[in-house]
Amino acid sequence: MSNPSDLRYTKDHEWVRVEGSRARVGITDHAQESLGDVVFVEIPDVGVEVARGEEASTVESVKASSPIYAPLSGRIVEVNESLDRTPELLNQKPYEAFVFVIEMTNPPELADLLSSAQYEALIAEGA
Repeated sequence: MSNPSDLRYTKDHEWVRVEGSRARVGITDHAQESLGDVVFVEIPDVGVEVARGEEASTVESVKASSPIYAPLSGRIVEVNESLDRTPELLNQKPYEAFVFVIEMTNPPELADLLSSAQYEALIAEGA
């Protein structure tokens, strides 16, 4: 699966879809493939303030547990509650099944995220 060009990416394999002052966050196809079958997603609480790079959530699979880091600073304003019942959505639709939405408090941080081409180069390097 190719990485959508309208998204931004982190070196930790999260994707970001910017929607005005909000950023929808999920894990990339590469991340879900590396994890294997996702069996549990720790959903963060709405209203929690997060700083860029801070652990915001956790994904557990049959292989491992992996943190999901906040790609941007802000407040979590929405979570994907359907992941409580169907965590496998992250495997089935990695670029549709978001984990949480952040109301950004420092939009200039967006400049530090990777483009689709930069992210694909990162994966090609084995990161």
